[in-house]
Amino acid sequence: MIKTGGKAPLDIKVLDQNGLSVSLRDFLGSYAVLYAYPMDETPGCVKEACSIRDVYGEFKALGVAVVGISPDDEESHKKFAQHHELQFPLWADTKHELLNALGVWSITGVARTTFLVDEEGTVVHVWENVEPERHGEAVIDYVTNILKTS
Repeated sequence: MIKTGGKAPLDIKVLDQNGLSVSLRDFLGSYAVLYAYPMDETPGCVKEACSIRDVYGEFKALGVAVVGISPDDEESHKKFAQHHELQFPLWADTKHELLNALGVWSITGVARTTFLVDEEGTVVHVWENVEPERHGEAVIDYVTNILKTS
């Protein structure tokens, strides 16, 4: 798994829920929160997505991008985003290339993990074994503090 201080895999392209080709390189110049989750519409993943959705306005006000990524396809992501009114993009990594590069994919699936990436593509914080219901609050609190001190 990529650790704090490591470089994010900037050039691996995947599709978002609208079928657009995207990569972490798209976020160079600003902070980005990339959260990897196992599967759309499962209880823990719904709780996590909604906890992030509920504080998304705060991320946006800070100029911080938010992206969810899982092995689901773009159609599944589109339905998931609409069903739960998610305002941030969901990336479909059906070939597990980005998930593997992040070190969160295994034979048993995705390890629920979140990465905070800075303007230069460096991972500045990693959350592992997250508590889905409160994860959005934990991440926005950390991001707010780090941006205030930088």
